[in-house]
Amino acid sequence: MSDKMRERLEAMKKRYLEIDKMLEDENLIKDIKKYTSLAKEQASLKDAVDKYNEYLKEENNIKELEVLKQDSDEEMASLAKEELVQAEDHLASIKEELEVLLAPKDPLDDRNVIVEIRGAAGGDEANIFAGDLFRMYTRYAENVGWKIDVLDVMESEAGGYSLVSFMVRGDKVYSKLKYESGAHRVQRVPKTESQGRIHTSTATVLVMPEAEEIDVEINPNDLKIDTYRASGAGGQHINKTDSAVRITHLPTGIVAECQDGRSQHENKAKAMMMIRTRVMDSMLQAAEKERSSERKSKIGTGDRSEKIRTYNYPQNRVSDHRIGLNLQQLDMIMEGNLDGLLEALVNADLKLRLEGQGL
Repeated sequence: MSDKMRERLEAMKKRYLEIDKMLEDENLIKDIKKYTSLAKEQASLKDAVDKYNEYLKEENNIKELEVLKQDSDEEMASLAKEELVQAEDHLASIKEELEVLLAPKDPLDDRNVIVEIRGAAGGDEANIFAGDLFRMYTRYAENVGWKIDVLDVMESEAGGYSLVSFMVRGDKVYSKLKYESGAHRVQRVPKTESQGRIHTSTATVLVMPEAEEIDVEINPNDLKIDTYRASGAGGQHINKTDSAVRITHLPTGIVAECQDGRSQHENKAKAMMMIRTRVMDSMLQAAEKERSSERKSKIGTGDRSEKIRTYNYPQNRVSDHRIGLNLQQLDMIMEGNLDGLLEALVNADLKLRLEGQGL
């Protein structure tokens, strides 16, 4: 391990222990924002610190084995030599894991997300495909133990959605789904096509990390809140009360509306969450545009109108154009088996980050 890498890990370990002591202070618990901030900082350090402690333990083990292999007892020395080979391999493996853990991280990786899928070019078929993508992400969420909460829906008469917006809650959701933002293209024979010709349609996916109140301060005077009678499926409460809520953030013109909750209070809370997330997302996008040269070298932070993936049904193929990946597994992927695809994107992004910032 290089001196620079060890120095960085020692600093992280020291900070982790400092935070540990600070969190024991009873007075700190009264300051929720500071307590939450420190707890999150400590959580972000934990994996690297735990792995570094494992490295140090194996390093000490190797030192002891180096001594034992010089033992006058030949059997003891031989055994020590065998164990030393295994220990050195294990140490090298831990070092590789530490390099990954120390790679520059997106501070938003641990966040839940709000996903918006819209039917784009292709009319009814685009909306049907938007529905297929929603089902794909829903199945994937079920597979990994994430929870889906639908926020807004505009159903299409032919099937699918012209818009579906939903929250995904779980462990490190943004770290996986952030690569999904962009234009998704489908090539297949639409159900509406009587001649059996292959059509090309698109749906857009937007993945936004959930904003917390400490991320974005919104002045209540900057909000216009309207209530109206909900419409569509949703139970007996629909169409009987003005439970639907539309909130407009006047400085940016950003709008969020929700009618799927069972009360005006619930819909207002969801709409406010959407407003905060969309305002933060607009701020993030503005910052990324200022770093346009950097954005071009990364996976998942490009232009959201960019075609990122093609789903070719006749050939059962999914192609991710950003990393040149082709998988003959479209049927499995549409059933929510996204692990291989997402892992390839995570690894490609990690490689770029490691190349951009050495340890």
